[in-house]
Amino acid sequence: MTPIAMLRDRAGRILLLASLLVLPLAGSGPVISQELPDEVERPMDAELVDQARLAIHRGLQYLKASQNANGSWTDKIGRKVHYNYDAIEGQHVGVTALACTAFIAGGSLPGVGEYGEQVERGLQYVVRNVGENGFITANGSRMYSHAFATLFLAEVYGMTGMSEVRAALKRSVGLIVQAQNEQGGWRYQPGANDADMSITVCQVMALRAANNSGIHVPKGTIDNAIRYVRNSYDPTYDGFSYQADDGRSRGRSRTTFSLTAAGVTALYGAGVYDDPMITDGLVYLMENRPSRYEAESTFDYYYGMYYATQAAFQRGGEYWYRWHRSVWRDVIALQNRGQGSWRDLVGPNYATAMACIIMQIPYQYLPIFER
Repeated sequence: MTPIAMLRDRAGRILLLASLLVLPLAGSGPVISQELPDEVERPMDAELVDQARLAIHRGLQYLKASQNANGSWTDKIGRKVHYNYDAIEGQHVGVTALACTAFIAGGSLPGVGEYGEQVERGLQYVVRNVGENGFITANGSRMYSHAFATLFLAEVYGMTGMSEVRAALKRSVGLIVQAQNEQGGWRYQPGANDADMSITVCQVMALRAANNSGIHVPKGTIDNAIRYVRNSYDPTYDGFSYQADDGRSRGRSRTTFSLTAAGVTALYGAGVYDDPMITDGLVYLMENRPSRYEAESTFDYYYGMYYATQAAFQRGGEYWYRWHRSVWRDVIALQNRGQGSWRDLVGPNYATAMACIIMQIPYQYLPIFER
């Protein structure tokens, strides 16, 4: 493609993003005026905000009741093997971190606030599972859980300055830095030779939270992560693929909604805000948002929405307005109102924590969600 053709194609993608902001999604209400500037931040839908607050309250009450005596939460720990979930139920350090993150995203801190006791107990469980080498793992959990736990520790340390948390956080960040491979990404276990986008974004966001809290993160680590994310962009689909194009893995890669959400959020998290790949990714997300009917039978509905909602909130303007009105309706509709929980293949505690966090992102109680 010639440089002029590339510019024309890029301009077309930007115009498509603008058009998606004025065309109605299914069930999303009337057409929005094309005269509304994209950068204008409209007030959030007040009725939907009230519904979300009630749903979040129910969800957090469910998590409060389901916490184990030792501070942990139980869900399925495992991995996909040929797209089947090979998992066992156990005390899950990653889900524990996410449940506590859901509480502090609503305004609680260790020992402070409505859920302060739950956060304190969960924090102690996470800290107890930080190994000497910095790897946060329990019952066979891997780098996903390590990253969510590191992000949780970083947010707590940044808001409290707790010395015990700082010591654990420095070790866990050191593990992430050491585990980055030559491609610039991360995989399921420390020291793996290859990498993938879904795990890489978790590490990038954990490093960003740690850096925000005052823990040193080498610039080279972030630069290499940005390189990996850029190499994961697939121009065929204008989205992000599972593994970067290193000359070996492109043939077995795939481009999906959740991976594209991860790619856009990873760039935002690494401090990249003005990039054509972000524009393309946002278009992809709006065009390929999954149906809520997929939530309970898939591995990545809430995972994808967690990162896509962060990307939409960072984008702001009309994009965010359209996004929250559509996505929150789906998430609220998926709640079991009698129990207050959500469900997917990992389990109700994971899905409930993720659903609550998704709807609490605009609260900006967590530094990681600030614009």
